[in-house]
Amino acid sequence: MQLFNSLSRQKEDFIPLNPPRVGIYTCGPTVYQSVHIGNFRSYILSDLLVRTLKYFGYQVTHVMNVTDVGHLTSDADTGEDKMEKGARRENKTAWEVAKHYETTFWQDYDKLNLTRPDISCRATEHISDQVILIQKLEQKGFTYKTSDGIYFDTAKFPNYGKLSTLDQIQAGARVEENPEKKSPRDFALWKFTPKNKTRDMEWDSPWGRGFPGWHIECSAMSMKYLGESFDIHLGGEDLVSTHHPNEIAQSEAATGKPFVKYWIHGAYLLVDGGKMSKSKQNIYTISDIENYHINPLALRYLYLTGHYQDQLNFTWDSLKSAAKALQNFQSLFHEWQSPANAPRTTLSVEKLDKADSFRAAFRNYLEDNLSLPQALTVAWSVAKSNLPPEDKRDLLLDFDEVLGLRFGQSLAPSEPPASVKKLAEEREAARQAKDFPAADSVRLKIESLGWLVEDTPQGPKLKPIS
Repeated sequence: MQLFNSLSRQKEDFIPLNPPRVGIYTCGPTVYQSVHIGNFRSYILSDLLVRTLKYFGYQVTHVMNVTDVGHLTSDADTGEDKMEKGARRENKTAWEVAKHYETTFWQDYDKLNLTRPDISCRATEHISDQVILIQKLEQKGFTYKTSDGIYFDTAKFPNYGKLSTLDQIQAGARVEENPEKKSPRDFALWKFTPKNKTRDMEWDSPWGRGFPGWHIECSAMSMKYLGESFDIHLGGEDLVSTHHPNEIAQSEAATGKPFVKYWIHGAYLLVDGGKMSKSKQNIYTISDIENYHINPLALRYLYLTGHYQDQLNFTWDSLKSAAKALQNFQSLFHEWQSPANAPRTTLSVEKLDKADSFRAAFRNYLEDNLSLPQALTVAWSVAKSNLPPEDKRDLLLDFDEVLGLRFGQSLAPSEPPASVKKLAEEREAARQAKDFPAADSVRLKIESLGWLVEDTPQGPKLKPIS
């Protein structure tokens, strides 16, 4: 199996440190607001890699953090903690905000059929681990103190920036000038609570009352559960420039050992060809997809159509197409359903070879840096082949251990919502009045909500597009 390692900037043979065991760490959500579909593209990457490794027989330990403190609004360690900002926005405590959005995150996570990590760890529950790690760095001479916190001295770590290259970590770009820093690239390990200000989340430390920096949590928790050196670290490509180089620096400075062997990063999800932003009002969540009466698994299918290293463009039309494709798979499975106790068809040598070739092709694409779009194409080739129905089912259920599309399960809501029923009644009234332009206008509204109207001798019937 080969994976693209961001550290070496090339595909490498995957050789675990301690086979068949594999340790994986994923940078999880900052739970100050709802996680959007761009974030979930990173988590689908983690899920697909975990599923693939298990499919190939590896024993995987997957760890994911929950950032519920310490993530400031600026990569320069300035601005407000995102949790405190969320608390002020919603007139709640930071603890209440964290609990609410973490709960929502895991609900959405399950709707996408993502494999739960073996260990999910909150930053607030590992403050002592982070303090201990900062003390190790202090003892080795890698820290210094300013008026607002304890900082890591990047000049004392010769390989700083080896993941992203230093030209991506320049003052004035993602990192702002701070006159108290020795270098603009230095980053906070511990931030002091500002004088005459109270925070919901703050702790005592050897350096003063405050809270940990964002980067230190991932190093402390990943090494606690996976060891000082482990196999794979995953995240979005936005973490390459600052967060992950900082993780490497503080971890390797503390232990003197290589931190992570393979760094895997997923590309951005675009929306209508551009970046998601509040100003464009194009930041969508799983709830937004459900409000369109589209099953979130359609989004999972859409993610599978693009390689994780390539930017993928989200549009509502592309999501509807993905929903339709997934529903077609479900329909085929129902057609392939064999009666109870029906004898299986004996495969000819030719068809046995064909089944084996499908399975081999699927595995080969997975082994080639998680080429899921091509693996999905193999699944469709199976569906359209002349193999007996029961063998198609067996093959696709085997593939679904990785694809995670829940083949064979109904995805469509059984009952249209009241708003759609009311529109159907309005359309029928317009038809009876022979106001066909009005009826067509209402029909388009119904379709925009994910439903089709079929006119039958028994009256109009509603069925989901997805």
